[in-house]
Amino acid sequence: MNGIDIPGLILLAPPLLFALTIHEFAHGYVAYFFGDPTAKALGRLTLNPLKHLDPIGTIAFFFIRFGWAKPVPVNPNYFKNPRQDMLWVALAGPATNLAMAVISAILAKFIILTASNVPLNSAAIAILYPMAKMLVASVWINLVLCIFNFLPIPPLDGSRILTGLLPEHLARPYASLERYGFIILILLMLTNTISRLIMPIIVFANNLLLS
Repeated sequence: MNGIDIPGLILLAPPLLFALTIHEFAHGYVAYFFGDPTAKALGRLTLNPLKHLDPIGTIAFFFIRFGWAKPVPVNPNYFKNPRQDMLWVALAGPATNLAMAVISAILAKFIILTASNVPLNSAAIAILYPMAKMLVASVWINLVLCIFNFLPIPPLDGSRILTGLLPEHLARPYASLERYGFIILILLMLTNTISRLIMPIIVFANNLLLS
């Protein structure tokens, strides 16, 4: 596979897999908390990334350095308040990624500070330096997943959050747009509209956390 940065992929793979896994696990866990056993019954209520990998999303990682996981199935019929409970289920994924970005930034700063007090020829540097790079990558990856998924475009989490916030007479027609959501999403990505919308926010948040 000419042109693929193998060392770079090795550093990116763990934080990416964990960010995708924790995102889907959070959805499944909150759905289970509100009474939906679907994810648990299908073995998706786990931090094992193999249970969440999407074949196309995994292949995409090797070519565009970004991937996605299989969405955790959620059945709102189990919820007492389907619209409100679904809002919390949708919020759980990007909120967890935001928390992971903050935690990764704190750990990265700690490791970088530790490494600055270690002799350059020390064997510890060979461990600390890659760990710091993984954590810095984790900040970026989790911010991308968080902010991208907050977009109110079906079927992204942001659309389900907005559906839960809108009055019911507006929520229904808005939710019906989901049948066209994937097409809208692809068009916005191909025209670079999404990148122009979210990249300034991601860069600002990344600089804020790692400054």
